[in-house]
Amino acid sequence: MNDLVISFETIEIGDVPKVGGKNASLGEMYQKLTPLGIRIPNGFAVTAAGYRLFLKENKLSQSIQEKLSKLDLDNFSNLREVSREIKSLILHGKIPDDLAKEIVHSYQSLGGSNRINPDVAVRSSATAEDLPGASFAGLHESFLNINGEQELLKAVRSCFASLYNGRAIKYRHDKGFDHLEIALSVGVQLMVRADKASSGVCFSIDPESGFTQSVLITGCWGLGENIVQGAVIPDEFLVFKPSIEKGKRAILSKKVGSKTKTMIYSENGGVVNLDTSKEKQKAFVLNDEEIEILGQWAIKIENHYGMPMDIEWAKDGLSGDLFIVQARPETVHADKDPYLLKEYALIEKGELLCSGYAIGGGITSGKVKVIFSPSEADQLEEGDILVTEITNPDWDPVMKKAGAIITTKGGRTSHAAIVAREMGALAIVGAEEALETLSNGEVVTLDNSSGKIGKVYGGKLKWKTTEHDFHGLTLPKTKPMFILADPDKAFNLSFFPNQGVGLMRMEFVVNNSIRIHPMALVNFDQLKDKKEQVLIEELCEGYSDKKEYFIDKLSQAIGTISAAFYPKDVILRMSDFKSNEYANLIGGHQFEFDEENPMIGFRGASRYYHERYRNGFALECAAVKRVRDEMGLENLKVMIPFCRTPEEGRRVVHILQEEGIKQGENGLEIYVMAEIPSNVILAQEFSEIFDGFSIGSNDLTQLTLGVDRDSEVLSELFEEQNPAVKWMISEVIRVARKEGKKIGLCGQAPSDNPTFARFLIAQGIDSISFNPDALLKGIENMIQAETQNKTHKNEKVRK
Repeated sequence: MNDLVISFETIEIGDVPKVGGKNASLGEMYQKLTPLGIRIPNGFAVTAAGYRLFLKENKLSQSIQEKLSKLDLDNFSNLREVSREIKSLILHGKIPDDLAKEIVHSYQSLGGSNRINPDVAVRSSATAEDLPGASFAGLHESFLNINGEQELLKAVRSCFASLYNGRAIKYRHDKGFDHLEIALSVGVQLMVRADKASSGVCFSIDPESGFTQSVLITGCWGLGENIVQGAVIPDEFLVFKPSIEKGKRAILSKKVGSKTKTMIYSENGGVVNLDTSKEKQKAFVLNDEEIEILGQWAIKIENHYGMPMDIEWAKDGLSGDLFIVQARPETVHADKDPYLLKEYALIEKGELLCSGYAIGGGITSGKVKVIFSPSEADQLEEGDILVTEITNPDWDPVMKKAGAIITTKGGRTSHAAIVAREMGALAIVGAEEALETLSNGEVVTLDNSSGKIGKVYGGKLKWKTTEHDFHGLTLPKTKPMFILADPDKAFNLSFFPNQGVGLMRMEFVVNNSIRIHPMALVNFDQLKDKKEQVLIEELCEGYSDKKEYFIDKLSQAIGTISAAFYPKDVILRMSDFKSNEYANLIGGHQFEFDEENPMIGFRGASRYYHERYRNGFALECAAVKRVRDEMGLENLKVMIPFCRTPEEGRRVVHILQEEGIKQGENGLEIYVMAEIPSNVILAQEFSEIFDGFSIGSNDLTQLTLGVDRDSEVLSELFEEQNPAVKWMISEVIRVARKEGKKIGLCGQAPSDNPTFARFLIAQGIDSISFNPDALLKGIENMIQAETQNKTHKNEKVRK
């Protein structure tokens, strides 16, 4: 075999000039990663030398140069025409006999002695493709389910021609590549029968935030082209790398996608896209074991290459085996500085029109322009919000004109998502209602500032932008921590300067993700409201045990936040709904009773051991146990709110132990909220039960001053700076320090008021937790307070 065709067995990553980025990576993986247990389908590459021989034998180089010289480089008005003419020249060329013979010989060798004419995938691999900073994603052609020598040679020639697709010509021009310097290698690889199973994409990094400790896996039924093209909303799985490495349960979250189409191989060659059955739309394409295997492989691939990777996987429906069919460098976060961040926040409210997966964190506004084909590009004006169903590489020039992109289909690994990230543009994908709710010419605001879900509002709303540079930032000695509720924001917030999460609010997850009263799941068969029974059945679809629905959803949310800040502490406050708030959950009215003053009623610790909620608390405990024991996220601590007496505290700690959450085991710490005067007055007794305190300044102020914190009439009296409140805070800090217990405070005051921050630090508090929008101001106040306190102490010493 000469240098016209090379087997994967002899290709390495340094062979990009010979076989292009895609084939060099496949050969490298086949050689180096197969011994590590990663399955890579075998294959061979038609080299750049083979492509250049094809051009030489057909005398095409000069003709191609002449066609390119006519290209309108200002407006690219004749791009399609130039592309069509060059491709026609190549498609009518003849593959030289020597090259054809090598291709056919290698093809038949792939099948082994017992198989003639194996089914193969034929993929383009340009010599400037899959490089960090230039992905060339989807610009050249791939052909699946190719069978037979003549069909293979035809597919190879079509790959050669795809080097001059209009989108590829434009991309090379924009990136500064010389057209004739780049050659097209062709990879021929044994076909994985994913048409009978599933396939998809995984990133060894979170593609939105750049969080390095997770693997994002997406999948659909059938061939993965539907994901890449954005034709479906895929399933999405998030895996935590440290848990995999510890041999623990590593799946942080699982989200089922609609997967409305399934692409399969046609009996006549090629592919056909069919409607997916309702049953399969609702089913996950991978089981937990397969998800974790892909997570393990992604880590091995990333470690081998020494950089985050964008990987394509496929499952063979005949053998049941998983395979990796492509891997390339992740191109978006390669050059990003994690210490430079932009923060966006809406300062006006508007009507929510639609939502989907957020790509890029930011806010923009513009006029809606609904377009269904790249041929309508002239209708799009610079800065318009492009709204369409799906995009493919033909859309790239159109997308570059858009102020933002909204697609009704696709997921976070679709073409629209990848290109938007690479361009630094905002996009919302999988916004299923966009075509029904958005009208041509309508001005809208696209908000991707608050996590994984992007939202589109009517009108041009006002927003603010803040730029942060964390280079050289020194954190205060007192720990700055987050108050956090939404797991979708956790990965982004992990890049801010912090020492963990001082308060994770469970109520947000129960309200927004679970929505069902836990006792309604425990006692589902006894529910009196049949409409609520039907709604619960719908929400719990796929869970044979409805209690598992609550445990699974809650553990995913807790696990995601714990993973985002791992190994820093994440302190989870167990549920602190009031009875009126619990009643608003689905099925809640049957298990709650009317209280005159829920704020000081049946809440916090008192619920956990009471027969009205004891079995519901067991579900909360099961979620915590899963995160700590099964996922291995031992940085998770728990905190008990509204614990009125030491006896109540002992009772709750005992119940936690009964549920498998044992204080001191694997570093488990149990804290108590200091938010009732009794917590301060009896701080000595509480310190004998709990590992630390967290001062809840709102409730402590309310109950010390006898002021309803929700009362507008009494709002002037609600003041954390009141001497009585400050005495309470000072006293509980004093006792905690004397007893060697940790103590922090969760609240707004230290960020709003520098003197309050100075007061807390002077008392010797260990940590202060802030809402995300107040963290940086809080840190500034803490540093200022520590400096002033140090100066004050030095002056006292000198005197």
